[in-house]
Amino acid sequence: MRPPAFSVSADASDLELLHWDVPGPYMVAFSTRNGGISTGALASLNLGLGGDKPERVYENRRRLYRASGVAPERVAMVSQRHGATVHRAVVAAPGASRPAGDGLWSDESGLGMLLLIADCLPIALARSPGREPALAVLHAGWRGLLTGIAAAGVEILGGGALVAAIGPGIGPCCYEVGEEVAVPFRAAFGEDVVQNGRLDLWTAAEHALIAAGCARVDRSDLCTSCGTERFFSHRRDHGQTGRQGVIAHISG
Repeated sequence: MRPPAFSVSADASDLELLHWDVPGPYMVAFSTRNGGISTGALASLNLGLGGDKPERVYENRRRLYRASGVAPERVAMVSQRHGATVHRAVVAAPGASRPAGDGLWSDESGLGMLLLIADCLPIALARSPGREPALAVLHAGWRGLLTGIAAAGVEILGGGALVAAIGPGIGPCCYEVGEEVAVPFRAAFGEDVVQNGRLDLWTAAEHALIAAGCARVDRSDLCTSCGTERFFSHRRDHGQTGRQGVIAHISG
């Protein structure tokens, strides 16, 4: 029997992380909404700047970096666009704009990567032991999956013996879609990914990752829309919500 793929940790401030227990020198974790200082609809570990006080968001991010073991000045981000562009992780200079894209990858030890999520899927990819360590993180909504974000991430790590993790995102229990989304998803990923007008992003992403060549896909199957106390959800909260994230780095 395969050991559990995920474990949970919490620090003194109740900052909760869902860790992907992947073999290799890797730290990959999915944050929740708990353990920060934001208030109201954005309580408490909001990582997104939209609608929140910047000083609160930056403190929340510092808490996440500390819990993840990465230096705050060594974290790369992108300007997310719901596409399929994956960049090599580079820390932006102060005041510089971030590149537009929905994925980051790195083979550099200690360089953190952070993407923000509020219903779309956070996906992590890692090279298996026996190859030079490398990681990628992807932001995958329905547009990104149809555009090929999964295959782009696999390709940029060189294919081969890759393993993947699908973190918390909106589940088929809650994700109602119209035929304009259902039809292309069935065509791309199979009839089972849309049932009774509800889209199963988790299964679609798993199919996409396996088709791209991943040897293994671990799924958290945690729904952000259902998990009111644990996750932000753009759809559930009608856009008035915060952001959790996926953070990753090669640990040494």
